[in-house]
Amino acid sequence: MSAAPISLVITVLNEGAAIETLLASIAAQTRPPTEVIIVDGGSTDATLPWLREWQARLPLQVLSKPGANISQGRNAGIAAAQGPLIAVTDAGVWLPPTWLADLVAPFTAPKHGRRPTVVAGFFVPAPQTVFERAMGATVLPALDEIDPATFLPSSRSLAMYKEAWVRARGYPEWLDYCEDLIFDLRLRQQAEPTAFAPTAQVWFRPRGSFRAFWHQYFRYARGDGKAGLFARRHAIRYGTYIGLLASIGYSRRYPIVWPLLLVAGSGYLRRPYLRLRPWLAPLSLAERGQALSLPPLIRLVGDLAKMAGYPCGLVWRWRRYGFRRDWRTIHDTEAGQ
Repeated sequence: MSAAPISLVITVLNEGAAIETLLASIAAQTRPPTEVIIVDGGSTDATLPWLREWQARLPLQVLSKPGANISQGRNAGIAAAQGPLIAVTDAGVWLPPTWLADLVAPFTAPKHGRRPTVVAGFFVPAPQTVFERAMGATVLPALDEIDPATFLPSSRSLAMYKEAWVRARGYPEWLDYCEDLIFDLRLRQQAEPTAFAPTAQVWFRPRGSFRAFWHQYFRYARGDGKAGLFARRHAIRYGTYIGLLASIGYSRRYPIVWPLLLVAGSGYLRRPYLRLRPWLAPLSLAERGQALSLPPLIRLVGDLAKMAGYPCGLVWRWRRYGFRRDWRTIHDTEAGQ
């Protein structure tokens, strides 16, 4: 079983600046993939020339799918895979040498006598600027915060048998963002036995500017609205900010409101600052001050982006399917972008 063929599937679009780092990390794997299938969504930069150059160094197959979204690309790559075991990652990451070996290890060493059909890896930030340190600490969970029983893995680090992908009906091609979350929920619907491989970690850089972060979270929240996800969570966010504005208005007449707001804000920011603390050590005093000032702003920008994106997704879904339809009942054959 340890020598079972493994197909590594990746989607790319205009990744010329970072693709060589990813390809070099694939070539350095202690457990190399049997084949690497990269689906290109129509790159216009140096991505394709880099891929052609690396075909001499890797068992690399390039599929050209101009205009394909991430779900369409992943489904095309998995469908083309020759072996029964599929590993998935993203462009924009780099892989430690033991990543693939760690990711597939649970297939050969099942716990509690149950052999998994899906293995979830993990992802960790590799920040290169002060802003990226603060961003990673604010928005990304640490490993010790993960409950393997409820964890919905990112497709940055995931392995599965192809038959599990078939039973889950693949990635949702009608959805442009949150597609890996819906795929996770489809796997859970099928009760696929899932293992967690915490050492199978991929590295990636967090968003490096408020503008890039806004676009990312706007699209995530729009995807939630399109799929009919997390309505209660989004409602709580709107209610919280309405209450915050009302409290600020009352604070002129009732100064006791300010200490209450300070306590609530401290609770909201406690975890980001706990994550940030070990990343401050190599920074100068000025850089530490900058990093410490950023989590409140990052949280605010992220919340505003979500509150702007979610109703856009709701309108999209209402116009096409009505509010009674969601990710459970919308099918790829009837949906378009």
